[in-house]
Amino acid sequence: MLAVTEEMRTVMDFARKVLEGDGLGPDACDFMFGNPQETPLRGLVDALIRHVEPQDVHWFGYKKYEAPARESVARSLSQARSRHYKPDDIAITAGGFGAIAAALLAVLEVGDQVIYPRPGWFAYGAQIRGAAGTPIAVDLAPGTYDLDLERIEAAITGRTRVVVVNTPHNPTGRIFPRAQLDALADKLAAASERFGKVIYLLADEPYARLVFDGHAHISPAESYPHTLIAYSFGKTLLAPGERLGWLALGADMPEADRIRLREAVDMAQVSHGWAFAGRTLQRALPDLEKLSIDVAALARRRDRMVEGLRAAGYDLPVPEGTFYLIPRSPIPDDMAFAARLATDGVWVLPGSVAQLPGRLRISLTANDDMVERSLPVFARAIGEVAG
Repeated sequence: MLAVTEEMRTVMDFARKVLEGDGLGPDACDFMFGNPQETPLRGLVDALIRHVEPQDVHWFGYKKYEAPARESVARSLSQARSRHYKPDDIAITAGGFGAIAAALLAVLEVGDQVIYPRPGWFAYGAQIRGAAGTPIAVDLAPGTYDLDLERIEAAITGRTRVVVVNTPHNPTGRIFPRAQLDALADKLAAASERFGKVIYLLADEPYARLVFDGHAHISPAESYPHTLIAYSFGKTLLAPGERLGWLALGADMPEADRIRLREAVDMAQVSHGWAFAGRTLQRALPDLEKLSIDVAALARRRDRMVEGLRAAGYDLPVPEGTFYLIPRSPIPDDMAFAARLATDGVWVLPGSVAQLPGRLRISLTANDDMVERSLPVFARAIGEVAG
């Protein structure tokens, strides 16, 4: 856990500094961690109310899975991805954190290496350490933020057990194309044969439904049979505090491996503190599966923010998915520039916290009013440093 602490130190120190300060008041423009800034979806609230009312004395008793929850996920995956997913291959987890933890705990031996993308989600290293693994960060291709297949291949050793692919990618918004995923699959298959053991691919897909401009989400599971898919409802419902997600075994995984992994994932959740999603959330899942925040409205917010930031002089790509923007900081010290914005009530995540030094990460979970109030602050701040 001390190693986990070191992996999380940068983000935790930043969060502590923000939360212990007095600047993040009710009028602040909060673009930091992706916390919701609008009222929760009415369908989410209604589903929770409907399913929390006890129907028998066992309503809140011990139970790992509610069958309708697993069936709903399997049905939705099968329809969306033109493959047959089985309910028995779906683990309902305590959010995306729980899904990733279950996957890593199920397949890692002590000291096994896990390759993950940099820049990337700030908790990968911590979760790998927490499962007694060794995190190996591999940079995405500079500029394009594509998978750097040569770097990934060079990082694979006899101790490599998992390669993480996050698409659409946090924080860049990149959707990795099929050709890259196919090429990665070929390299993982060759390395698995060379070292005499399966190297798993962990497809981290919490933003799979948050895609823009006619883009389609492309899952690595369709390229590589030994894939585990992690998903969180916290993004599409914009309710990250309600811990609901799932882990699915790839539909093309060989049956012998599937049987062993079902048991391993199950025991990973038991041994990790009974890390199954709560029964009310599981009962509500078939209703929640049909819900989503307004992706078209999110795209309009993205476009407004990109337009305003570019007009002010910021350099930033247009994301294909997720709800983040990554403008370049106008000064090399992104921490210092984020602090400057905060003095005027605009709070962003410094890129250094997300392994993206020299940039800022802006979460579009802020509401439209925050966007409009923030743009003059962004313009004024860049004008000060340019002048």
